[in-house]
Amino acid sequence: MGLEDDFLLEDADDEKTIEFIKNYLPQELKGKFSDDELYYFLDVMVDYYSTSGCLDAQPDADGYINIDQDEIVDYIIREAKKDEMGEYASEDILWVVQGEMEYGNSLGQVE
Repeated sequence: MGLEDDFLLEDADDEKTIEFIKNYLPQELKGKFSDDELYYFLDVMVDYYSTSGCLDAQPDADGYINIDQDEIVDYIIREAKKDEMGEYASEDILWVVQGEMEYGNSLGQVE
């Protein structure tokens, strides 16, 4: 599989993730974020996972890795402000983070 094929697979997975998140959001948030914002949040989450070291942590006795959702929310809010994407309420971004994690759970990626 070539590099272009890898990018196409990632794009397709991102689309599925965004659709899952949009369906996961409570009714009052469903129209609040544009697709571009959701893709941005997803990119920032991936950046957080790759730079924070949380994915390199040793699982506990039950095989779980503790990922602090509040830290991810704070990171997204800081990056969005720095990148001039806007200012977001932490409780709204938390729904997006939880939606992304639930999508991973639904695929069996995360316990």
